[in-house]
Amino acid sequence: MIKLIVLDVDGCLTDGGVVYSSDGNESKKFNIKDGLGISTWVKMGKQVAIITGRNSKIVERRAKELGVQHLYQGVVDKDRVLKEIVDSLGLKFYEVAAIGDDLNDFGMLNLVGRSFTPKNGVKEIKGIVDTALTSKGGDGAVREMIDTIVEEDDLKDQFLAVWI
Repeated sequence: MIKLIVLDVDGCLTDGGVVYSSDGNESKKFNIKDGLGISTWVKMGKQVAIITGRNSKIVERRAKELGVQHLYQGVVDKDRVLKEIVDSLGLKFYEVAAIGDDLNDFGMLNLVGRSFTPKNGVKEIKGIVDTALTSKGGDGAVREMIDTIVEEDDLKDQFLAVWI
């Protein structure tokens, strides 16, 4: 049973694009269905971690909105941070699922019990994950991941009971 989901941001929670305004402000677009899936996972008493290589106030805000318990930004060594999280929560790697889309996610995805990549993940990542999703990053890939885990772990009634 999966107890922790680990999310990359750019290319998974977003389409991987970064938009800068003329005054230097950054913007990102997040998918609302991904957000509902994440917040429902949290309301079910499950854990969520975001581990991303970039730093962004926008990601901090989104994580807070969704109730994400563990946020790590500016991470170069995602494997090390994931090991620390798993250790601190007293989990085993087979209780962890992760989504990543590019080479900097390779080691992290190799550690977890269930690994995913969006449809537009790079071929090297598609070659090692358990599931290459049908949705692109920023277009419902994280929700598809959560829905898959909910089905596999027979949690659909609990997931639905949060809202209906």
